[in-house]
Amino acid sequence: MTTSPADALVVNVAGLLGDPPGAHRDLAVDGVRIDLGADLVQASPLEVRARIARTNRGVIVSGRVRTNLADTCSRCLVALQVSLDVPVDEEVLPSIELASGLPLDTTAEPEAHRLRPPRAGPRAARPRGDPARRTDRAGLPVGVPGPVPGMRGRPQRRAP
Repeated sequence: MTTSPADALVVNVAGLLGDPPGAHRDLAVDGVRIDLGADLVQASPLEVRARIARTNRGVIVSGRVRTNLADTCSRCLVALQVSLDVPVDEEVLPSIELASGLPLDTTAEPEAHRLRPPRAGPRAARPRGDPARRTDRAGLPVGVPGPVPGMRGRPQRRAP
């Protein structure tokens, strides 16, 4: 499996979604360089500081992303750096029902940011022993406590 430097910015929030509203995780990521295309060049790595907080609907991500871009003055051709300090304050909603693992209808709020199920990958890439990070073959969470008390293991699906 090939990983990109931007994978350091992908956060598994399955455990947080099983927590009550108000629970949060703090995130600090340093030293990440990402491809910004042909027109933009990162002069320094990203610095990310964020808080991911559980809400009754999903999670809210609040924080800042900082970096510098390399550029050249169009008048005198001197190299310069442009500092970026971007605030982040976004709500992100689940794309699957936590209790059943079935896809949610996202047509009611098509503009909402959605959490995506974890990508299937080698078991070595996932932390061991954390049931909130285990998935079945379809990529659905296994053992994630949801709104149904005591639910464990593979979600039961009813036949139509």
